[in-house]
Amino acid sequence: MEKFRHLFTFRNKPGKTFFLLLLLVLSGCQFSTNHFDISIFWDDSHQETIKENTPDTPPVVEPHDEVTGFKDTVSIKIVSWNIQHLGRTKTSEDIYEIARILRDFDIVAIQEVVAKDPAGAQAVAKIADELNRMGFQWDYQVSDPTKSPSVYISERYAFLWKPSRVQMLQRAQLDSELEDLCFREPFVAKFKQKGRDDFFYVMNYHSRKHNDKPEEEIIHFIDYPSRLQTDKIIIAGDFNLNETHDVWRPFYRMGFRSALKNQKTTLKRNCKDEIYVNHPIDNFYFDSGIKILSSGKIDFVKSCENLDRARKISDHLPVFMEFRY
Repeated sequence: MEKFRHLFTFRNKPGKTFFLLLLLVLSGCQFSTNHFDISIFWDDSHQETIKENTPDTPPVVEPHDEVTGFKDTVSIKIVSWNIQHLGRTKTSEDIYEIARILRDFDIVAIQEVVAKDPAGAQAVAKIADELNRMGFQWDYQVSDPTKSPSVYISERYAFLWKPSRVQMLQRAQLDSELEDLCFREPFVAKFKQKGRDDFFYVMNYHSRKHNDKPEEEIIHFIDYPSRLQTDKIIIAGDFNLNETHDVWRPFYRMGFRSALKNQKTTLKRNCKDEIYVNHPIDNFYFDSGIKILSSGKIDFVKSCENLDRARKISDHLPVFMEFRY
């Protein structure tokens, strides 16, 4: 735990000197909006890390890979969901439907919780209360508002989890080290499976819009393994770009993989030819200490006739991943 605190400077914690030194080290690779060059993060010396894949192709996830070298334990199921404007606009019926979709998972990561008034945090509490009536006890934590360039961009994140399955080892924190580099800095949680001592991290993240170049934020996540001194890392959320984007190449060469491949997760405003999904931008990216067993998206829309009702809940589909570590 002390090692973690030394390496990872969170909001409201000491470490000003370390942070200033880190800024000096990073100053040579700071980017500007108009001069971001992904090639500076490309290291051809690690090309052998991805075998039988071209640099443009993310590693293929096989859902039934042998789990050699990983703990022979019960798997963990995590779901990530950008729930559009989660706050006072959600009715009791919406809250019930959200809980019904989430109830079978062990960890829930939610993006786009309204930050400008208490209704966002209250909506998360209502989801937890509804989940508690569905057979399992749930705990939850809502983040502070992100330190965003504008109050109109700032949001909260939320984690919900079943304490009978996993334990959050300390209160999750917004990553203050990235608050000046991201429109919405990630919300970082440290979990362990019940009955085990070793742990893993989940980063809950909602990027800036696609036109604002989210890759300029994402590339900084490549430092998480060295900052946290672990390869048991999952980055979950809405990235506003897909798994084939150039920004992920150095991650793949380090051993990261994406859980979903070409899975469209956003909902169109209008349905045409029975197609109502659009961009493949919600995903999980995980390091080599995580072993994926299965993954996918949860299509709660089902048909075009349900699209309008579904969009009142969210304009994104939830994505899930089952894993061991």
